[in-house]
Amino acid sequence: MNTGLDFPVMGAPDAGNTAWVLAAAAMVLLMTPGLAFFYGGMVRAKSVLNMMMMSLSAIGVVWVLWVLFGYSMVFGDSSLGGWIGDPRQFAGLTALVGGTDTGGGGPTEIPLVGTVPALVFVAFQAGFAMVTVALVSGAVADRMRFLPWVVFAGIWATLVYFPVAHWVFALDGLTARTGGWIANELRAIDFAGGTAVEINAGAAGLALALVVGKRRGWPREAMRPHNLPAVMVGAGLLWFGWFGFNAGSSLAADGVAAVALVNTMGAGAVSMVAWLVVEKIRDGKATSFGAASGVVAGLVAITPSCTAVTPIGALGVGAAAGVACALAIGLKYRFGYDDSLDVVGVHLVGGVVGTLMIGLLASRSMPPGVDGLLYGGGLGQLGRQAVAVVVVLAYSFLVTAAIATVVKLTIGVRADPQHETDGIDEHEHAESAYEFASTHGGSGLFGKNTPPA
Repeated sequence: MNTGLDFPVMGAPDAGNTAWVLAAAAMVLLMTPGLAFFYGGMVRAKSVLNMMMMSLSAIGVVWVLWVLFGYSMVFGDSSLGGWIGDPRQFAGLTALVGGTDTGGGGPTEIPLVGTVPALVFVAFQAGFAMVTVALVSGAVADRMRFLPWVVFAGIWATLVYFPVAHWVFALDGLTARTGGWIANELRAIDFAGGTAVEINAGAAGLALALVVGKRRGWPREAMRPHNLPAVMVGAGLLWFGWFGFNAGSSLAADGVAAVALVNTMGAGAVSMVAWLVVEKIRDGKATSFGAASGVVAGLVAITPSCTAVTPIGALGVGAAAGVACALAIGLKYRFGYDDSLDVVGVHLVGGVVGTLMIGLLASRSMPPGVDGLLYGGGLGQLGRQAVAVVVVLAYSFLVTAAIATVVKLTIGVRADPQHETDGIDEHEHAESAYEFASTHGGSGLFGKNTPPA
């Protein structure tokens, strides 16, 4: 096996690690359809298909860009001081396909990332990009046209997600000689994407919501979720996929993956409880919607910190996220921005909480080997985490606002007022989610023209 830093590194993959990351890649891909159920159940019945299509379309848009140049922008050799990967290095993925026979009946050497085939890593990381793009759509539910969304999604992935993911995920020597500045120079800890996924999507959702504008009738009219069972199914699928998201990021079936899995379970569970306690105290009722939202808030917060904190620390992260996010969803009414499905309140706030709490609750006994402030580590790590939060938030918000403004001024983003009132599904997709047979006549099996039995 080539042990130098000539990329891609060639060798024989580890079968157990490869099997785990293959499974994790499938789990992460499932998160985007899971998000479609989660978001789809939250909106009104007349726009559920449009909402789900905005999530699912991210799979197609991102995969095409990922193969052509996106993976290379994220994991190619860094340039401009760690700000972007070389988009040509792995363009088309052809450099990651070939292998060589070692001869003598030995194993075939193929391009590796760690001990797994590079193409498995490509598929695994593609799922991160897909779900991040899909997350942004929740901020503009019920009012953004589908074609402008697809255009926006492609541009946003290229100019926002790919650079930020390079900063955070591209470790020196992992896929290329030099990686991103947050991971390697700043040395902020973000194991699975609290900044690159959660804060990035939350800040982008806020910017997009401001450019697109408020839903007609908001906040005067009640705009309740139309299908709470779908929301809960979506939350369950997200929780399942999140084990692949976090534990799969170890790229090995090892103790690091075990820590990530246990902490992911703990944070999601306690965050649900914390959210329900807030609801009970504030509103007098603990709701199914709150339970689903609380689970997601905890999963968001533990994403960056899942290997840096102890299982007890994970409970602290989850509790803080459940309380903070349950309170933060009311900010849109105070400040007047229409974040339809609380991308800001859950993903931005949860991502900030989870990323900063590494600086407080990280323990040297865990894989990164760093102590936070409460473990005697001082303010250094907290400062590094804060810099990562501020830079990612600011970059995502400003570039997203610019992209959305250009799309708005060229092809428009907003649905026609009448279409928005009637329901975007019929006008954007010529479909409706629910068809009910008339009991007062018509044709077909249950109408007037049905022959007698």
